[in-house]
Amino acid sequence: MSRALTTRFAPSPTGRLHLGNARTALFAFLLARAAGGRFVLRVEDTDSERSSEAFLEAQLADLRWLGLDWDAGPGREDAAGPYRQSQRGAIYAEHYDRLEREGHAYPCYCSQETLAVARRTQLARGEPPRYPGTCRELGALGRAAHEAAGRRPVLRFRVPPGQSLEFDDLVRGPQRFATDDIGDFVLRRADGVPVFFFCNALDDALMGVTHVLRGEDHLANTPRQRLLLEALGLEAPAYGHLPLLVGADGAPLSKRRGAASLGELRERGYLPGAIANYLLRLGHAGAPDGWVEPAALAGHFALDRVGRAPAHFDESQLLHWQREAVKHLDEAACADWLGPALPPDPGAGARATLVRLLRHNVLFPLEAAPWAAVLFGDLPAPSGDAEAQLHEAGPGFFAAARAALELAGPDLPALAREIRARTGRRGADLYRPLRAALTGRCDGPELGPLLAALPLDTIRSRLEAAEVATGRA
Repeated sequence: MSRALTTRFAPSPTGRLHLGNARTALFAFLLARAAGGRFVLRVEDTDSERSSEAFLEAQLADLRWLGLDWDAGPGREDAAGPYRQSQRGAIYAEHYDRLEREGHAYPCYCSQETLAVARRTQLARGEPPRYPGTCRELGALGRAAHEAAGRRPVLRFRVPPGQSLEFDDLVRGPQRFATDDIGDFVLRRADGVPVFFFCNALDDALMGVTHVLRGEDHLANTPRQRLLLEALGLEAPAYGHLPLLVGADGAPLSKRRGAASLGELRERGYLPGAIANYLLRLGHAGAPDGWVEPAALAGHFALDRVGRAPAHFDESQLLHWQREAVKHLDEAACADWLGPALPPDPGAGARATLVRLLRHNVLFPLEAAPWAAVLFGDLPAPSGDAEAQLHEAGPGFFAAARAALELAGPDLPALAREIRARTGRRGADLYRPLRAALTGRCDGPELGPLLAALPLDTIRSRLEAAEVATGRA
């Protein structure tokens, strides 16, 4: 009976997730969902010095916000857990013992200085640097001597010589590695801490992971991990190595190079659907041109559409999908999104009015704050283009607008007819100075609904203020 397709995402809680991490997680999630399979989240926190609970909580929150719910992992433990590597020490010890007992691993007492000399010698000969096998056949007496001298060994895997490792990468196609180019590699450090790719490979096998998607920088780990799992008699997953996500300068996106984290984008007001829609199209072809609802993303993902070339991050494209995401918000969701930028208590009706006005006119919540002043506060003095519009129209225009308001009220078509009859102005020559007087700006929501939302006394006072201000000039 075949296993259910199972993918995983395995972050280290040593920082915030950036877009490259998020894309890997999204692709793994979509691959599982498209096949009706399982998505596992594993925390690789064996680096106790750099791992942080605060980073872990932030990563989990960001994944939930992006809609990547895991079937097994932190908070959803099952028989394959625990899903934090720091809690799996006994499992690792058991498999280390087995590897040593069966002759697949051995203790190595070589110092860093000895290894450095060997590397320099190999490079001088034009050979690839690899472990020279100094301790590979070390007997019990030799080990006892090192132990007596207080040397603490690493544990190395005994790589079988003269073999060719071949496998099909899910993204990059057929791969071949010679074991003679690998050298015996470290499985456990001298301080007893497991090495990354040992835990990574062992946990994938024990947790039933069938498909691993990860960055192409991990490709060199794959032959080592396949050798390790073969020695343990465990089934290796199929590996797919994704091209890196790079910035405008062609360098890989990373926090160290100033790339925004997922949390920072979230705090700026980006919507999760915007990020998911953009990431779906980064290095993955065939998605529709238009918006895809987050729940339907898996139906548009396929491994054979993932490219091999680096994917270039373009913030203007992310802004495009943010605009689409805002456009597809319903009124209640838009109110939640804009909530932090709205006045504390302008009244339920006033808040709903502001949301209706702004939902198609802002990309981020911070852009809504100035409009709260337009509707509920004192209007800042106009400047720039708005000020120029006021002075070009002159006091006579605003006196006529005040008179028209008393007849037509705040109904824009009727008000515009009355102003046109009194001033002869029409089109932009009428609407632009009127908008500038009422909002202090030349852009923004449709003037008709905005006019209807303003109290009549506020409209009067702003038209009068514009008449006074232009009359003084």
